Amino acid sequence: MTTSFGTAINIAVDDPNPKHQIQKFNGLKSTSNSLLLSRRLHVHRSFSPSNPSSIVRAVSTPAKPAAVEPKRSKVEIFKEQSNFIRYPLNEEILNDAPNINEAATQLIKFHGSYMQYNRDERGSRSYSFMLRTKNPGGEVPNRLYLVMDDLADQFGIGTLRLTTRQTFQLHGVLKKDLKTVMSTIINNMGSTLGACGDLNRNVLAPAAPFAKKDYMFAKQTADNIAALLTPQSGFYYDVWVDGEKFMTAEPPEVVKARNDSSHGTNFPDSPEPIYGTQFLPRKFKIAVTVPTDNSVDLFTNDIGVVVVSNEDGEPQGFNIYVGGGMGRTHRMETTFPRMAEPLGYVPKEDILYAVKAIVVTQRENGRRDDRRYSRLKYLLSSWGIEKFRSVTEQYYGKKFEPCRELPEWEFKSYLGWHEQGDGSLFCGLHVDNGRVKGIMKKTLREVIEKYNLNVRLTPNQNIILCNIRQAWKRPITIALAQGGLLQPRFVDPLNLTAMACPAFPLCPLAITEAERGIPDILKRVRAVFERVGLKYNESVVIRVTGCPNGCARPYMAELGLVGDGPNSYQIWLGGTPNQTSLARTFKDKVKVQDLEKVLDPLFFHWKRKRQSRESFGEFTNRMGFEKLGELVEKWEGIPESSSRYNLKLFADKETYEAMDALARIQDKNAHQLAIEIVRNYVASQQNGKSMD
Repeated sequence: MTTSFGTAINIAVDDPNPKHQIQKFNGLKSTSNSLLLSRRLHVHRSFSPSNPSSIVRAVSTPAKPAAVEPKRSKVEIFKEQSNFIRYPLNEEILNDAPNINEAATQLIKFHGSYMQYNRDERGSRSYSFMLRTKNPGGEVPNRLYLVMDDLADQFGIGTLRLTTRQTFQLHGVLKKDLKTVMSTIINNMGSTLGACGDLNRNVLAPAAPFAKKDYMFAKQTADNIAALLTPQSGFYYDVWVDGEKFMTAEPPEVVKARNDSSHGTNFPDSPEPIYGTQFLPRKFKIAVTVPTDNSVDLFTNDIGVVVVSNEDGEPQGFNIYVGGGMGRTHRMETTFPRMAEPLGYVPKEDILYAVKAIVVTQRENGRRDDRRYSRLKYLLSSWGIEKFRSVTEQYYGKKFEPCRELPEWEFKSYLGWHEQGDGSLFCGLHVDNGRVKGIMKKTLREVIEKYNLNVRLTPNQNIILCNIRQAWKRPITIALAQGGLLQPRFVDPLNLTAMACPAFPLCPLAITEAERGIPDILKRVRAVFERVGLKYNESVVIRVTGCPNGCARPYMAELGLVGDGPNSYQIWLGGTPNQTSLARTFKDKVKVQDLEKVLDPLFFHWKRKRQSRESFGEFTNRMGFEKLGELVEKWEGIPESSSRYNLKLFADKETYEAMDALARIQDKNAHQLAIEIVRNYVASQQNGKSMD
């Protein structure tokens, strides 16, 4: 039986059993209806004599338009008219223009690409495309890494970008080369399908290749969730490899969970059983991890999944968290970053069904009229967790159990050398802002190729070399150091946890610098540390983004800088080193040249007023923003008694003054330059000695 959209609402209202009512989501100050899928949508419902109430089975496009036309965003119309994300992209990539039209620009995101142009150039726009790969848990086979390295040189800008979601970004690909690059990735064990667009993005998992039951189970679960939510209609292969599919065998439990519609989750007889023609209202992000390991920034995801094991270390089930998300819009207080909150616990055999139920709840109820409010976090904010849980349970078919208690979270970078647990080693390497270029790129290529290594990409824009034999440790360490890939003890602690998004010149959303600006910002923060007497091994988590969309997750940082104008940042404070506390806005419109006017007093008072082992983020939360604001406003500089030359590094005053003169040429102080020289000397000496 098919019922029009308006009639469907009447059925829900008349049904005396609240369990079967369609939940209505009016959103934030909007009278739009919750389904908002199409101006011509009909709701298909199934009835049975034993159960007269209706169950939502599918949403499809009928022959005649409904009487009421809910407002939809332009992207929803593009999706509806695209023949499952094919048209007009399949035609646009074939013409001679360097760019593609508006509809194709939106659709190519589902294929894993964004159209960009160089914003440093004036005059006519030089268009290119950024491609993003899909690598669940950051896993990159040896062959794929070498291919991506080649493609960056042959068709890109000569660099690879490691992302905060454990993927590669390849910048600068011309439209005429898109099909060649895409097909090469597909033919070499890779994919870009769903790396962007209104569907499930890359699924995060701890990058460390530990041979431990919980870590391996987390990785397997991430792989299964990624497979479950991969588009099924073949549009990706139709466009890029002329319909030839490159599909690996899926675990039977994934196929079973995808096809199951016993609780009204699927579109019957649709090429996309979970997504339908309209896919999701917006991007959807999932992370899987194990207790204590918050290397994945768990609470920033739409769904966070945590393996729960018994006393013998055997995985039993999962805690599930929902409603995290970073993006917001400046000067719109109705948009905001949000941390995920506990939904419940499920047995391990139910995880795919539970995840699917959450996705369908968002599909059916997330807003489709205004994309600024389309993420799952706004549905959670509007409904509250109890209502969300109740509706999701109808699609899950079971009640969620209470979340199990977990130990404290830690941020784990996995840099340096570690035992895998199977006789092999892995080596985590810090890559500033995830940009693999120059001698570093050449060195990584040589090592990965020579030793036939697989790699994993981390959510902190770093890279891990896996399955290294013990005998290879010394020659690999020497080769990496010669290529500038130093062990973490030789890298400034501020750099080890810092992140920045690409921003200028290629990101169309950037308001100010991020990746290109953060090296100087970190040097200036280090100089502030030295001025106020903070030790070299002390650090804070600093994240910089060129706009408020939050790709580098600045709203979880201890010090977040969010672009809010040309050479200007909004300053966020209050995140914690283990990424379990949401930062808040401290100051707006701080010019980049004026950062010290804010940072000097903040770090000076942290040094002098902090409690034992109190992080900078914890300090700012304890002090309160009103008090911190007063300290910044009244700041008159570091008291004279606190200023002193650190003569311990110098034999005499003359040496200090000579070093200071050299340092000024490089826009540094004497202490910075001396530390840098000593550090480089130690690193060079280490190259000739055993690293064991």
